[in-house]
Amino acid sequence: MIKKKDKYAPVPHSRQDDEKLFANPQFKKAWDALEEEYAALSELFQARKEAGLTQEQVAQIMGTTKSAISRLESSIRSDSHSPSFSTLRKYAHACGKKLLIKMV
Repeated sequence: MIKKKDKYAPVPHSRQDDEKLFANPQFKKAWDALEEEYAALSELFQARKEAGLTQEQVAQIMGTTKSAISRLESSIRSDSHSPSFSTLRKYAHACGKKLLIKMV
């Protein structure tokens, strides 16, 4: 819990910081393990951006709520819940896209 006296203090970040992190084999392994999840999330955001839609507009087209879309977009990064193929297809169609899954 954040106390009133606690203030937001951004942490400075540089290219050298990245180099140090990626030099750590454990960090690189953990980062690489998330590659597919972040690629999928990026595809969702890109589709919505290209369609010029907000989360609320996608929700209306899909017949759901904005909070459900928010959960969908954040669930890609979570082990607690994975969206169904049907949900991903509806999201794609709402953005004027076709869902295509490739294994490479």
